[in-house]
Amino acid sequence: MQRRTPRRRAFHDPGHAHELTFSCYRGLALLASDLTRGWLAESIEEARSQQDLDLWAFVFMPEHVHLIVRPRRAVYAIATILRSIKGPVGRRAIAYLEAHHPAWLPRLTRERGGRTERVFWQPGGGYDRNVDEPGTLMAMIEYIHQNPVRRGLVGRPADWRWSSAGWYGGQDVCPLRPDRLPPEWVP
Repeated sequence: MQRRTPRRRAFHDPGHAHELTFSCYRGLALLASDLTRGWLAESIEEARSQQDLDLWAFVFMPEHVHLIVRPRRAVYAIATILRSIKGPVGRRAIAYLEAHHPAWLPRLTRERGGRTERVFWQPGGGYDRNVDEPGTLMAMIEYIHQNPVRRGLVGRPADWRWSSAGWYGGQDVCPLRPDRLPPEWVP
């Protein structure tokens, strides 16, 4: 019998940032195209406004996403923030596949509770780590920016278009731009 790993408890402490990681359904490379990555960037922009968030860093990999966000509100729920980011992307992608690539749909279809549903994102909240220290924040930003390099997709973090690494390096290559770190968060 396989044991389930206990879920990490998310803390919604005012002023904390959150390193969020979430994946495409079954690890499929559903974010391998600029079209779906563009939808994700648009959805994050909308969520920044609706949920009152700072976006401090990000990387979109072919099958998963890393974000570092800081809610500006004293009361917030990461689950709500994730739904506001993931929901629109999933709906757009499924509609696009239905219209243009229906052969893909069986890979995204599952039975649940006696009904059939299509799934873009891996169920669950993904990974949420609270960040409350500048040194930890900078290490996390470096870690997520290195993802495409570790995978062999590019030679330098700034070369990966769908990352905040270029912005941090003074290049303007991605349509999604992070917010500047407040002085108290820079070590």
